[in-house]
Amino acid sequence: MYKVFIDHKPVIFIEKGEVTNNFSTLEAKDIISFEKQARKLLKFSSLDCPLQIICSNPKKTFKEMFKDYIKIDAAGGLVKRKNDYLLIKRKGLWDIPKGKIDRGEDPKTAALREVEEECGIHGHEIISELCVTYHTMKLKKRLALKRTFWYKMKYSGSKSTTPQKNEGITKAKWMSEDYMLAIRGRTYGSINEVLDQFLQDRC
Repeated sequence: MYKVFIDHKPVIFIEKGEVTNNFSTLEAKDIISFEKQARKLLKFSSLDCPLQIICSNPKKTFKEMFKDYIKIDAAGGLVKRKNDYLLIKRKGLWDIPKGKIDRGEDPKTAALREVEEECGIHGHEIISELCVTYHTMKLKKRLALKRTFWYKMKYSGSKSTTPQKNEGITKAKWMSEDYMLAIRGRTYGSINEVLDQFLQDRC
């Protein structure tokens, strides 16, 4: 299965045997214009009710649907300090620090760098991989597909933070797990996926 967020709503590419009957469906073989047809059906979808693209080979179909999109790779981290987690507020919504991977940079290095730049902390470490998310966006009037590598991180330094204001970040705040999970459904689509994976790993 492959999942991508379009307009913050999930679209999953799955085989016929995995279909959930009460979710909207679209047969891959019937798709002429993915953007137009998917967006129409997404009106009836939500965070917990994804649009299902039915196909025999999800990986192949996923790549085919997005072959003409600009590809962007990014990386970020969910940082834990004692019992709190570090979130940022970007463009009015709570978010998890992340950013574009520079040329020649590996995802782990990029994730550590982006957390440092966006939050102003130093000495954080990666403890494990968390998940990979995909979402679409516009880049210079062209459609783009962003793949983001997410990591769990730990930190034992000062609670002081410095939000990177030139990136549209107005706050970098440590918050309790309950508070963090309460933003689900009120943030960017792919961030909901990160929170869901965090919960799944915890179980």
